[in-house]
Amino acid sequence: MSKDKIQEKKIRVLIGKVGLDGHDRGAKVIAAAFRDSGIEVIYTGLRQTPETIVEAALQEDVDAIGISILSGAHMTVFPKLKKLMEEKGLTDVLLFGGGIIPEQDKKELKTMGVGELFTPGTPTFETINYVKNWVLENKTGDIA
Repeated sequence: MSKDKIQEKKIRVLIGKVGLDGHDRGAKVIAAAFRDSGIEVIYTGLRQTPETIVEAALQEDVDAIGISILSGAHMTVFPKLKKLMEEKGLTDVLLFGGGIIPEQDKKELKTMGVGELFTPGTPTFETINYVKNWVLENKTGDIA
C-alpha cells in the first residue's frame, strides 16, 4: 500500500493523560504537532482512567493511543491499558507514549506489546513519523 493511500484515510490518534498527573504541556504539544501534520487528534484531557481512555479509543475508532505520563506510574498504567485494549478487541491499535520512563522499564513495557516510549526532548517529527509508519505497516487493510 502506498503512502498516498494512507494519506487518503485520516490517521486518528487519541492522546491522553491517566491518573492524577496534572502536567499536560507535553501532551498538548504533541497533540498540536499531530494535528499540524494532518493527523486527526482526540485529546481526552487530564485525570482519565485506563477504562475511559480505552472506551474513548473504541468509540472514536482510533489507529493509535498515545499516553503522556510523568507521574512514575507507567509500569501500572501501560499494562492496564494493554489488558483493557485486548479485552475490548483493540488488538490492531498502537499503544505508545511519552514521559519520564527509565530505559529498563521501556524494555519491559515493549515486551508486553507497548510501542515506542518517547522521552522529553524528542523532536515531535520523530513521534509523528513513528505513528504514520506504524499505521502504514499495520493498518493497510483498513485503507480503501
